[in-house]
Amino acid sequence: VVAPGNGPASYADAVDRSAGSVANIYTKRLVQDNDAPTEQPRFRIDTSFASAVIIDAEGFLATNYHVIADATEIRVQLSDGRVVEPEIVGVDAETDLALLKVDAGPLAAITMGNSAQLRIGDVVLAIGNPYGLTTSVTQGIVSATGRGLLNLVTFENFIQTDAAINAGNSGGALVNSRGELVGINTAVLAQDAGTEGIGFAIPVDLVRGVVEQIKQNGRVIRGYMGLVPDDLTSAERLALGIESDVGILLVEVYEDGPAAAAGLRRGDVIFEINDEPVFSQRQALLISASTTPGDPVDVAGIRDGQRFSLKVIAGERPDEPR
Repeated sequence: VVAPGNGPASYADAVDRSAGSVANIYTKRLVQDNDAPTEQPRFRIDTSFASAVIIDAEGFLATNYHVIADATEIRVQLSDGRVVEPEIVGVDAETDLALLKVDAGPLAAITMGNSAQLRIGDVVLAIGNPYGLTTSVTQGIVSATGRGLLNLVTFENFIQTDAAINAGNSGGALVNSRGELVGINTAVLAQDAGTEGIGFAIPVDLVRGVVEQIKQNGRVIRGYMGLVPDDLTSAERLALGIESDVGILLVEVYEDGPAAAAGLRRGDVIFEINDEPVFSQRQALLISASTTPGDPVDVAGIRDGQRFSLKVIAGERPDEPR
């Protein structure tokens, strides 16, 4: 239903197209009871609920890594009421994503959208299992895109939305007004009791890439350069005579890593990686991780007032980079 000149009067069609592809997840964990005496530790079973999204008819579901991490038992309830035990195909803690698979016959997969086309102000719907209230839908808009520096995961590129995301929505679907998946709901900013309307979702374009790698390799293989970048301060830019916003500072170059082998040093300022101007440490980290191990990576920068360019041969990012 469309109100003249005023967009859809109802999002029921979008919900009909997508809600059946959102499943409920119930997990159990063994948790130490902090109130018990330390010399006689006691444990209790902690039960929690979350959500997952069916991404293809073969029974693959995407959810958050933190939803299933350390769980001793996982159950998935499909929209038709069936409860099944999933297989964990693989996880990627650095993006907070996990891929599950259930053996339940052909399933209704959600239609995948394109998060790169999202604009601030676009209407979105969050579908999930908040507080155990199955198939709950909340509505809002895209408040921002490309959100980072939240210290939630290593690779942050979140969609920010004011669609209500509560406990149990984690792993659920963020869909557009056509019912297409544009993100996996992952977190809510709750610094104090008065904070509301600030939730985050992992963009579907990132989800798609992680899922394909997990299907192929059982894990995500990323490039690695063995360096730690940081943003340049205004004082550092002034001292270096840099007038534009381009450039990041290398605060660490691991001696046994690819960057050190290529000749990069701590204190170098990097302007470009693979001919792409670099403006922030987050961007540098994403470019580095998007390379394939063995790829040559062109780096241009400045050291002691002298411009330089060199080639780094990317390694494979370890589980705990250093």
